[in-house]
Amino acid sequence: MKKIIVLAVAALMVTSCEKREVQLIDAANFNKEVDGKQVSLYTLSNGDITMQVTNYGGRVVALWTPDRKKNMDDVVLGYDHIDKYLNNTGERYLGAVVGRCANRIAGGSFELNDTVYLLPKNDGENTLHGGVLGTDRVVWDVVSANDTSMVMHVVLPNGQDGFPGNLDITMTYTLTKDNEFRIDYLATTDQPTLCNLSHHTFFNLKGEGNSVLDHQLEIDGPWILPVNEQLIPNGNFLAVKDTPFDFTELHTIGERINANHPQLKNGHGYDHNWIINNAVGGKLVHAATLFEPESRRMVEVISDQMGLQFYSGNFFNGEAQGKWGKHLYRGAIALETQNFPDAIHQENFSIKPVLNPGEKYTQTCIYKFSVKK
Repeated sequence: MKKIIVLAVAALMVTSCEKREVQLIDAANFNKEVDGKQVSLYTLSNGDITMQVTNYGGRVVALWTPDRKKNMDDVVLGYDHIDKYLNNTGERYLGAVVGRCANRIAGGSFELNDTVYLLPKNDGENTLHGGVLGTDRVVWDVVSANDTSMVMHVVLPNGQDGFPGNLDITMTYTLTKDNEFRIDYLATTDQPTLCNLSHHTFFNLKGEGNSVLDHQLEIDGPWILPVNEQLIPNGNFLAVKDTPFDFTELHTIGERINANHPQLKNGHGYDHNWIINNAVGGKLVHAATLFEPESRRMVEVISDQMGLQFYSGNFFNGEAQGKWGKHLYRGAIALETQNFPDAIHQENFSIKPVLNPGEKYTQTCIYKFSVKK
């Protein structure tokens, strides 16, 4: 009997010492025709990071990174089958590129060159992330793909979701040798239109099925754009100093999220746009750092955009089953680089999300992964 017990304990110790490895989702799970176009699942890897992407919405489905003990975990939320994205009753924007105008447009309409355009209201009285289809519910054409990068292309036709112009978008995903997930956007149009693209990956550096409130966050932004109860900016700037929005140094996300502050009530937590320091002239600057103390994983956000939307997963209901665990309330955060929300309506926001024929919209966003010693 003692021998059996000893052997059992030894086996348990060996099992517990085994390192967690990458578990790839079967590409067959995404082999489907949607709206007459082929959907597939692609795997990219640079040796330290392994990422799986589907061309349905340009979604990052899985992203594996090592922790301080070299254990691998999938640090983004998503599903393991295309049908779960197509018939999704939970969070819509998991891992997707969002646009053609990211964030909210008040009242579901805007005026451009003396013409009023009416948009679908898919967020109360407002339009969110481009409307009913946007960029997240269309199948992108894969121009090229190799071990470390892929190029996707789509044309959003004139009139889709009420927007004018054929918007031609090329998007490149690259895993660099410096453990960066780099996103490059290029867009052109044949009519004046709105263009403000962003990426909506949800991060939990412990993996799905965990709270994100113990993560620590730093945002290099001295102001936020305060919002009303419909999450529309009021056109003012609010200094973060001496408020729960001061992330100029690393703070635990859950430390002040339930503080008695009117903006936290309006956002149901954090769902606000920070104004990033020194983000002028299209140069890349440090925008934010997310750190998880137990695994020691860290991701830095580097961007050429003035705005960073920090969303703390306030609308997850804990019911959706992801790849490895439930999508818990406040179980992940999004850090979305973009122009300011509702800028088309706001007199105080100097840069409008307007793209004209002959112009090029460009944006670069980098998520750089590392392990903090």
